[in-house]
Amino acid sequence: MAEDEIKGATTTTTTTTTTTRTTSHHDDEHKIQVITDLNAYIPATSTRVASVDIFRGLTVALMILVDDAGGDWPIITHAPWNGCNLADFVMPFFLFIVGIAIALALKNNQTPLLGSPVTRSHFSASFNNHSARTNFPLILSTTTLTFFCFHRVTNKGGYSHAPDKLTYGVDIKRIRWCGILQRIALAYLVVGLLEIVTNGAKAKELSPKMFSVFKCYCWQWLLGASVLIIYLATLYGAYVPDWKFTVLDEDSADYGKHFTVACGVRGKLDPPCNAVGYVDRIVLGLEHIYQHPAWRRSKACTYNSPHSGPFRDNAPSWCHAPFEPEGILSSVSATVSTIIGVHYGHVLIHIKGHVDRLKHWVISGIGLLVLGLILHFTQAIPLNKQLYSFSYVCVTSGAAGLVFSTIYALVDILGWKHAFLPLKWIGMNAMLVYVMAAAGVFAGFINGWYYGDPHNNLVHWIQKHVFVQVWHSQRVGILLYVIFVEIQFWAVVSGVLHRMGIYWKL
Repeated sequence: MAEDEIKGATTTTTTTTTTTRTTSHHDDEHKIQVITDLNAYIPATSTRVASVDIFRGLTVALMILVDDAGGDWPIITHAPWNGCNLADFVMPFFLFIVGIAIALALKNNQTPLLGSPVTRSHFSASFNNHSARTNFPLILSTTTLTFFCFHRVTNKGGYSHAPDKLTYGVDIKRIRWCGILQRIALAYLVVGLLEIVTNGAKAKELSPKMFSVFKCYCWQWLLGASVLIIYLATLYGAYVPDWKFTVLDEDSADYGKHFTVACGVRGKLDPPCNAVGYVDRIVLGLEHIYQHPAWRRSKACTYNSPHSGPFRDNAPSWCHAPFEPEGILSSVSATVSTIIGVHYGHVLIHIKGHVDRLKHWVISGIGLLVLGLILHFTQAIPLNKQLYSFSYVCVTSGAAGLVFSTIYALVDILGWKHAFLPLKWIGMNAMLVYVMAAAGVFAGFINGWYYGDPHNNLVHWIQKHVFVQVWHSQRVGILLYVIFVEIQFWAVVSGVLHRMGIYWKL
């Protein structure tokens, strides 16, 4: 991922230029020109913004918590349909911090293709500079592809089935194309390219007035508005016909059964007949979307709601159906979360005073939060993570902005860095912790060493004897296990790697 930088020095550049002057006059001019062209894109010595690492670490820790303890605590797992639980904040928080990282990584790209008059010198700088027109898009594309491959290899529904099953392999006929890292990769690619094309802020420092940053990056907000218009027009305008499906979940008692869902409507936001699911069924195919949607825990489907459980005898047919929570249309809407994160990064770059930065961030965060809650409670647009509704974008992005502002005030202003060191270490090695802990690779490796029965392994022994039996509660025991054995363990590992200068980055 990107280097989280805000200040730079030019000592290395000066030394390199001085050394180059010892050559011949002709070569001297040529080499100096090359170095000058590259200087704007060489990362300079910098100071990391601690709150960025801490926020990233908090998001990864939340993902581990909700994934591994959510089954016993429905209040922290995903809402079955409308609503917003703790788990529903994880994805937007990831997209938000990716946006901040994009802004900080590309802050030295001062050669926009849009947003300023195109002069001869501007044309030359834009298209002759190899780094501006080649390296950044290449890096973005490579990172996007790597994200996609990582998800397909490490995710529980992909090539690896860890930690629940000691098997591997995936049926290409039923591979799930979408997922968490795919959505992050798409947002990273689209918004990263947008930042390269529209970065028109030539001034290092902007006026602290509220709309100064908005005006400087108006092209990005125009794209964000266009994305929302396309999303809302499709969501409320697309006609959703009746559809049929076959249960493909081999663990289901209804495996192989055929069902029909009656729709024939447009503009509906209920589980079976929304345009988000319709687009995924048409483009991706029923075999390639998620077979265990959260709506199966809804009251219409099971008496155990909000827990998982057997279906009601009179459960509607759509309770058995697949649905892609990280699908195509919802991912289009999700890019807005990253654009909002980029805005927070722009404020960090161009507004120099701590108070002015916090004023921008807090006002934006509160505004988004209030707007989203109004839309939800007036039933105009309900909060819905699986649809990635506009109210959901507002509430989760506003919450992300306020949480980031709080961390920034406590850590970067008041200096409470030691209290957040575990989260900072996780944030600096976020990819490692995601793959090993959130994706279950390390737990799967440990589970592979068992005695007599696959369930008789070290992980289950620690859960049962050290936590569940001590606290006489499955729910409390699993929660404490996740916090102290998984999250704290990987915080310590990340801290050791940080002391050794080892980081896993893409």
